[in-house]
Amino acid sequence: MSDQAILRITREIKQIQQGADLSLAVYYDDSDIRSVRALILGPPDTPYQFGFFEFLIKFGKDYPATSPNVRALTTNGGRSRFNPNIYSSGRVCLLANGHLCRTWRGESGEQWSSAQCLESLLISIQSLMSSNPYENEPGYESSRSPSDIENMEAYVSKIHHETLRLAVLEPLEASLNITLEGSTDSLADPTSESDDNIIYEDGRPSFDPFADFRKRRFLWYYEPYMQSLVAAEKKHSRKAKFQSMPFEGGNNSMDGHFDYPELKRRMAVVRDAILRETRGWAVEGHLAKKQEWGIAASLQRQYEQIVETIKHQNNITVDLYLDEGNPFMWRLTYFGRPMTQLDGGMFKLLIHLSPRFPEEQPRVFLEASSFFHIRVSKEGVLCYVPRRTEEMRYHIEGIVASLEEEHPPYDPRTTVNPEATKLFWGTPEDRRKYNRELRRSVERTA
Repeated sequence: MSDQAILRITREIKQIQQGADLSLAVYYDDSDIRSVRALILGPPDTPYQFGFFEFLIKFGKDYPATSPNVRALTTNGGRSRFNPNIYSSGRVCLLANGHLCRTWRGESGEQWSSAQCLESLLISIQSLMSSNPYENEPGYESSRSPSDIENMEAYVSKIHHETLRLAVLEPLEASLNITLEGSTDSLADPTSESDDNIIYEDGRPSFDPFADFRKRRFLWYYEPYMQSLVAAEKKHSRKAKFQSMPFEGGNNSMDGHFDYPELKRRMAVVRDAILRETRGWAVEGHLAKKQEWGIAASLQRQYEQIVETIKHQNNITVDLYLDEGNPFMWRLTYFGRPMTQLDGGMFKLLIHLSPRFPEEQPRVFLEASSFFHIRVSKEGVLCYVPRRTEEMRYHIEGIVASLEEEHPPYDPRTTVNPEATKLFWGTPEDRRKYNRELRRSVERTA
């Protein structure tokens, strides 16, 4: 591979890693930049919503003259087809927007262009994850039949179920060492073919580059996950079999049955395991400080610099201190600015930091319960996005900005309280109700 191609791939990877798109993540091993793992977050308001879909992207020696090769890794061990164009074998057939990935011979004008890049490729894959993926089947428009409407609904239902089971729960259970019985002692046998055991794509990898990405977002989206499960449970009886689609057959299908009560149980187990892991960081942090790890000294130094900056700026809205002197446990008190909706409020936040920071990002919780805000889940998890991830000063800025932002753009990926979100972007009367609920919760914090 030429130096120019390597430089281009490196630039395209950094573009995603430093970009503002919260639904894409990429990783590569320094020893082979031509092999890139990518994670795509399922789009909101689709059966793929907030699922974590992993792909392997391999660049040829003559990239970008020829397209990279794409293989889906979220396939239930080669047994589940997640889309008419995402096969159980991992093959990805891209027809949207003229994109091509060596899996389909396009007509004139539908070929790969060297002007395209890794990000546009991933966005094209994401575009396949639509609200009605049944329409992605080639020839759908010309062969539409009366049974298609029934098929569409059935297809959406089983994709939603398997997204939660295979693209949310199973990878998290693997990284947290959770068995299906809820124990964290050991994993179920990944080689078993039984439907009662977890099947993982690559056995038990020693390093999962997207583990923290999944865990943080699971805490963000826990309430939307559970709401969708409760709604779907009313429509599908337990153990009811999935309906087979006309384009499915043999191993290239999605077979199984519905079991929403079990998915709800597993969701709660995963949430509790992530919370235990988060609380465990403080214990690890005490040890890291005692043994004088470099990360402990770095976080201590960052804390002192931020506190000095707050004093120098006479910033009366933020107070920051370490919990019991632990540089891995920061306590932040935010005082609502005058003449804003948060005026008079006093918000106490607990910032958990990992000894593996910044590879593992901070997890932030409001200590006061029932704070009605689009960025705060019902369990107190704060959804915020720092401008940069490797320095804590950007995290503090991001935390404050997420609380103060009064006119955010609509983005379901950053609004983690479904009830508050519905009111905030509802009718004018809904917005007034949101403001009233927000003010009541602000008053309670004081």
